Amino acid sequence: MPKNLAPADTRTRAAWLLGPALVAGVAYLDPGNVASNMTAGARYGYLLVWVVVLGNVMAWLIQYLSAKLGIVTGQSLPEVLGSRIRTNTARRAYWLQAELVAMATDVAEIIGGAVALWLLFGVPLLWGGLITGAVSIALLLIQSRGGARSFEFVIIGLIAIIALGFTYGVFIGPPESAGVARGLLPRFDGTDSVLLAASILGATIMPHAIYAHSSLARDRFRPAEERKRTDAAAADAAIDTRRILRATRWDVTIALAIAGTVNLCILLLAAANLAGVPGTDSLEGAYAALQDGIGPVVATLFAVGLLASGLASSAVGAYAGAEIMHGLLRVRIPLLARRLVTLVPALAILALGVDPTFALILSQVILSFGIPFALIPLVALTAKRDVLGGYRNRVWTTAAGILASVFLVTLNALLLWLTLFGG
Repeated sequence: MPKNLAPADTRTRAAWLLGPALVAGVAYLDPGNVASNMTAGARYGYLLVWVVVLGNVMAWLIQYLSAKLGIVTGQSLPEVLGSRIRTNTARRAYWLQAELVAMATDVAEIIGGAVALWLLFGVPLLWGGLITGAVSIALLLIQSRGGARSFEFVIIGLIAIIALGFTYGVFIGPPESAGVARGLLPRFDGTDSVLLAASILGATIMPHAIYAHSSLARDRFRPAEERKRTDAAAADAAIDTRRILRATRWDVTIALAIAGTVNLCILLLAAANLAGVPGTDSLEGAYAALQDGIGPVVATLFAVGLLASGLASSAVGAYAGAEIMHGLLRVRIPLLARRLVTLVPALAILALGVDPTFALILSQVILSFGIPFALIPLVALTAKRDVLGGYRNRVWTTAAGILASVFLVTLNALLLWLTLFGG
């Protein structure tokens, strides 16, 4: 895969350093997010606002650590793990769970794109899934042939469409400030609210985004070690690496500010305009209710945002899946072949007539259970001197990562208990 190497000249404009987080951040704007946040707002009003906010705060730390790993080591998280997991059996088992998570991501993205095409143009869901998959292949070809920068420009353009599509309705049908304030108080309301909370977190803190961001940063920047030729060059490399990391913090901040705002707007749009309206806990029902209640412009922009979300996130998800396989198994499957294989589960769901919104929410729950397998190794590796040297985590950073990991694992355990034993 071609690399865009960082210029040695430390006077390079900071804007050149931005981009990888925006691409990885599209994972936080996928159709699974839309379904989870829309359903949460329609069913529970402002109850789960705090989950969206908390998830976005944790996502900032996680994505920065992922990017830092790729920048300093010149390796993705799967590559680092692939070199450290000693036995083939353990490495394959780890790859299998990561691959299942990536496929669950594909289900959400392909189905979301298919639903959007059906809402906008009446395209049958199965054909819509095929079209979404075909466009994702075209986007991946841009990445593999045009380089990381070209891919970033395309994805950022789609992000702009997503943001417009999902935020416009909030200005037309604004939420209640008192309700939003109450929603910041952490609480649940039964098993279903816990399921939705886990679904929101699975859509917000996505395992494949953790894997992908380290790869995107690796592809954009050459590691400092490769620039160490003389003592003077080593000093320049250290300055350059620190500068890249500072710019990366801005990159992650911008990306997560956009993603967090859009996700919150989706929930608030549903809470303010769809709460208590029958059938609005599905994408199709929400579209119809928006059309009837706020107007066709809002509904159409919502569907356009959903389509852009499916197209962009599908490409990033496929990129992450390829990097997972290469890093852990040292295997690269031709892009077209891999894309066709990973399309099968989503297309099967569409062909069988499974409710799309239910499939989207369930896929996010699966993603939520994949979080610890990506997050715990990331926090552990970025705290090690033998991995990041002087760029390893500070104590408070590691502590924050541990707290996030404990919270997410505990929430998933609670979800499993309530689902199996009914609370």
